[in-house]
Amino acid sequence: MSEIAILFHSGYGHTARVAEAVRAGAAEIAPARLIPISAEGELPEGGWEALAAAPAIVFGTPTYMGGPSWQFKKVADASSKAWAAGAWKNKLAGGFTNSASMNGDKAVTLHYLLTLAMQHGMIWAGTAMMPANSKAARRDDVNWLGGFTGALAQSPADAAPEEMAEGDLETARLYGRRIAELARRLG
Repeated sequence: MSEIAILFHSGYGHTARVAEAVRAGAAEIAPARLIPISAEGELPEGGWEALAAAPAIVFGTPTYMGGPSWQFKKVADASSKAWAAGAWKNKLAGGFTNSASMNGDKAVTLHYLLTLAMQHGMIWAGTAMMPANSKAARRDDVNWLGGFTGALAQSPADAAPEEMAEGDLETARLYGRRIAELARRLG
């Protein structure tokens, strides 16, 4: 199987940790590659080619002011060339986001990623995880934030990336594994 692509922007390192967790989960099943978007909104050399070859693309961006970062949006807008050629049609897609607030309008960002995938004719995969929503639930439980459309993470604005909740990172790892399992099944 070709490499699963995790296309992401991270402003302060938190979203990069989520991306790495998604990659680690996917890599349990198939080759997986991080494709980081630079601070200038550019892909690394060979990034567009890796996206074209990938059977699945997982989109990731922090939620800033109720939506994706401008750097991610710049790459999404540039993907119109792939859109015009139908290059991503029928690829598997998924998404994740991180913000400082528990809510922070993360759902709006995930909806943006979902819409981007739908415009490309991709097949979206949600988390398929039950939420940790009982009285006994703790912050480090899997899917404590209750994401179904994609993986959610929260990191306080004054917390270093190393201080992120382990439950959020485990949620991302399991989501990456799910994406790879589905990509193999659809393959």
